[in-house]
Amino acid sequence: MKKLSLFFFSCTLLFFSNCDDMKVGNTKTTEHEIARSIMEKAHKKAGGEFWQKPKSLTLKGYGLFYQGDTVFRHEKHNMWRVFESEKLNAHAANGKVRIESFRDGKPIILLTYDGKNTYDLNGKQEKSEADKRWASNFGYGAIRHVLDEGYSLELSEYDSVYAEEVYMIKVTDPNGGETFFGITTEDYKIVKVGFQTPRGWHERIYSQFFEKPEYSWLQAGRVELFYEGKKSNEVFWEDFEVNEELPDNLFILD
Repeated sequence: MKKLSLFFFSCTLLFFSNCDDMKVGNTKTTEHEIARSIMEKAHKKAGGEFWQKPKSLTLKGYGLFYQGDTVFRHEKHNMWRVFESEKLNAHAANGKVRIESFRDGKPIILLTYDGKNTYDLNGKQEKSEADKRWASNFGYGAIRHVLDEGYSLELSEYDSVYAEEVYMIKVTDPNGGETFFGITTEDYKIVKVGFQTPRGWHERIYSQFFEKPEYSWLQAGRVELFYEGKKSNEVFWEDFEVNEELPDNLFILD
């Protein structure tokens, strides 16, 4: 990744009519305003207010999991998500979530969070261990809240994802946590997220986007997950539903 020239982007992107705005005393404010403008365009591209403030999301597909030279195909990989209206810590579990992944008809992953407790195939987890686990996974959802009060934004670098140039936006949540989002320079798709986790530096790459006529929602069909630069797994989402009524017992495992 390469460092951005703030002056270059302020002029060429026409976010400001006069490059004199780039005086030293205004630099920090200007960085935030440029990043905010990019994020506003990214929100619009993703689906606008409907995408930004969903009540629930259902994703269904399959996954590939890598262990050394071996690739395991999970023929069913699904996720259900209930969202909260605010998110103060980008890397802490909130709302509700259920992730299940089956190989050869057997559950390999069965993980839920009911808003208070975390469950897996072994039952209810200790909070400290559960917090570490979610901290290695939660992060993307913060992008829906980056325009909320208490968040700060900074245009920090530029990068490329599958030959597409992207802006890298540094997001600091009200809790002080940092998350980096990659937004394509051409059409403002959200194609990358990166953040520090208990498992090391984590990145996800989003591609193969698709839509459904009944929703204002741009969904990534492929999500690749990396820890410390090594791909751990990738998920292929084949279908999604938004704002379904999801029962509480879906998120509680006996």
